[in-house]
Amino acid sequence: MKQAVWSAWLLFLVAATPHAAAVSVTSPDGRIAFELRLNDRSEPVYTVSLADEVVISESRLGLRIDGLPPLDSRLVLIDTVTTMKDHTWELPWGEQRLVRDHHNELLARFSVSGKSGQTLGVRVRVFNDGAGFRYEVSGPSTGSTLSIVEEMTEFHLPQGSEAWWIPARRSQRYELLYRHTRVEAVASAHTPFTVRTPRGTYVSLHEAALTNYAAYTLEQRREGVFKTQLAPSSQGFAVSVPAPFKTPWRTLQVSERATGLIESNLILNLNEPNVLGDVSWVKPGKYVGIWWSIHRGLKTWRSGPRHGATTANTRQHIDFAQRHGFDGVLVEGWNLGWDGGGWFADGDLFSFTQPHPDFDLRGLADYARSRDVRLIGYHETAGALTNYERQMDDAFALYRELGVRQVKTGYVADAGEIERIDERGVLRHEWHDGQFMVDHYRRNIEHAAQHQISIFTHEPVKDTGLRRTYPNWLASEGARGQEWNAWGTPPNPPHHVPTLAFTRLLAGPMDFTPGIFELQFARQEGVQKIQSTLARQLALYVVIYSPIQMAADLPENYEARTDAFQFIKDVATDWDRSIALAGEPGDFVALARKERGGSEWYIGAVTDEQKRELNLPLDFLEEGVSYTAEIYRDGPDAHFREQPYDIVIEQRVVSRGDSMALTLAPGGGAAVRLAPAGD
Repeated sequence: MKQAVWSAWLLFLVAATPHAAAVSVTSPDGRIAFELRLNDRSEPVYTVSLADEVVISESRLGLRIDGLPPLDSRLVLIDTVTTMKDHTWELPWGEQRLVRDHHNELLARFSVSGKSGQTLGVRVRVFNDGAGFRYEVSGPSTGSTLSIVEEMTEFHLPQGSEAWWIPARRSQRYELLYRHTRVEAVASAHTPFTVRTPRGTYVSLHEAALTNYAAYTLEQRREGVFKTQLAPSSQGFAVSVPAPFKTPWRTLQVSERATGLIESNLILNLNEPNVLGDVSWVKPGKYVGIWWSIHRGLKTWRSGPRHGATTANTRQHIDFAQRHGFDGVLVEGWNLGWDGGGWFADGDLFSFTQPHPDFDLRGLADYARSRDVRLIGYHETAGALTNYERQMDDAFALYRELGVRQVKTGYVADAGEIERIDERGVLRHEWHDGQFMVDHYRRNIEHAAQHQISIFTHEPVKDTGLRRTYPNWLASEGARGQEWNAWGTPPNPPHHVPTLAFTRLLAGPMDFTPGIFELQFARQEGVQKIQSTLARQLALYVVIYSPIQMAADLPENYEARTDAFQFIKDVATDWDRSIALAGEPGDFVALARKERGGSEWYIGAVTDEQKRELNLPLDFLEEGVSYTAEIYRDGPDAHFREQPYDIVIEQRVVSRGDSMALTLAPGGGAAVRLAPAGD
């Protein structure tokens, strides 16, 4: 690690009067600059530029706190500190093993003119892939509770920019299809919010280290100017925190290439290091489950003649997992509480320790372990938080006793609202991304860690990189996943995944549940449910990152197509390196990843509704080594509607310096395994 205090070589300017004070900090390579100053109304404002292009024009900063002078006007710059850092740290699991944190930092502190005892700090870190900034507020007295009324942060984007976005404050949370419009057409949006400027620069707005605070969405206040809107609380104020406090980081990933956004580590670098210590018990892997059959309507969560979570059905899935080398079996609908009239509105009925009478929980846990397979637990809360939190520790203790190492949690809620009973017995409704729920998700992870259990969250708060701090937070959903292809209207279109790669997936791992082989099981109003070729389903295991990947289809559908199934059995879930080879938002994307601790590489590529020719350089391969490329690609007649099953599986020998030509059918893809020849 290198740390130093800068002097003249840092671009650091203080004008003659405090009201005109301006400071600027640049990225280590000097290409990205973040300038902070007070305007003529003594309001803190900032700009961000890449080389000679201004990507964020003058935008306001500040906070308003109940009962205190506004921290967004009549300010005076009182001091600055500038530092730099350059060190490399290791992820226990992830898209890559080693991450370089190389940034320059500025801390500017402001006070209200004529007042004392309270300061607003703006801490800025600028990397070669973007910038992050947060507020640090002191006073008026340590320990006092401060209620944040409004955050004034703005992002003034270039006129005429394009955006890929989903609207905010909808009952489906983040499970919406992305829109591609001009920036001016956006009223409100969740983050990550990805933009292409008229000059072709890519900017993605998001946040990092969201904890003890409310998530923000973006609201366009005037043309091109987006203001942060903190998720509301049932208690009036968006955020209540003890003084002093720090906000999450507001992040801007910036790149001249779309693929540069995918390769950015800015979100992770702005999170705190691992606080759990030894996390060797956190195990990436692949799993199967009693899941797709329920979404297809073949089985049910509730008890009865079509109940999915029975002892016999679970044993069959355990046997399948053992035969094919999978690590776990996810069982949904195993516990009491699913038999209410509408379970998503009856969350208070759930028990998280009592199984259905036809599900032998202890016997199945023993049976799975005897076959080197683990049960994966499932906690569906149906948004009834108080009921779940009362039982959470007992449920985790039971799972640890049974050898369950991973738990999927769910927060399906009627109209998207979470219900809780406060300390006075009052029923309250919370947004899934308000401060209360942000803290609940973190508590869930912390309590699970006490029992050496890992979590993947469905219906979550958006991912902000906390997997670095809590490595047992494996993945989350937070977008329209595969389940929408079972019953959604409309199903996910082909351009959905190439959009996710440059939006939602910039935030972190997603439990998308890929690998559906029965592509034409049903039609709805003439629309095929699975908008994909078979080869594309294989490519998703590389394109959509998660340390735990599900083989989501029914076991019999895999056993009917063992040749294609082989790729799912082979592909890794934990990586040493990841490279974004090519792509544009909503059009196509191609990635290469090297398995952790091994020598094999994997390539995944998917396209939108258009046929596409790719020519991917293999310069990432080791010099002097020949590789056998096992290629799973769309056949000559493949089409996601007309011929989804047309697939070609072939081999050829390649080496560093070669290129791989791939033809992607409409709605198609390609998956490649590259193993050193002779292995």
